[in-house]
Amino acid sequence: MTTLTLPAALTLRDARSALATLEPAIAQADEATITVDAGALSQIDSASLAVLLQCRRLAEERQRGFEVRNAPVRLVELARLYGVAELLHMD
Repeated sequence: MTTLTLPAALTLRDARSALATLEPAIAQADEATITVDAGALSQIDSASLAVLLQCRRLAEERQRGFEVRNAPVRLVELARLYGVAELLHMD
């Protein structure tokens, strides 16, 4: 299982640099499931979800599973509000 770790801040300001790090890691992943560890996240906005959804799309393009682990309550609540919590397989 490939596990990618999100930074503490993942807001609109941070989204581009986060994707620049995450996209190549997803492209190189050999495992069947790509897991994103969101445990360090403390600064979150809707861009956080956009980044995670893009990561999910990239994983699916490579026929890989995708899940988010250790999601902070605020991120889970935001994902539920936008109706994407199930897509991101948040625990």
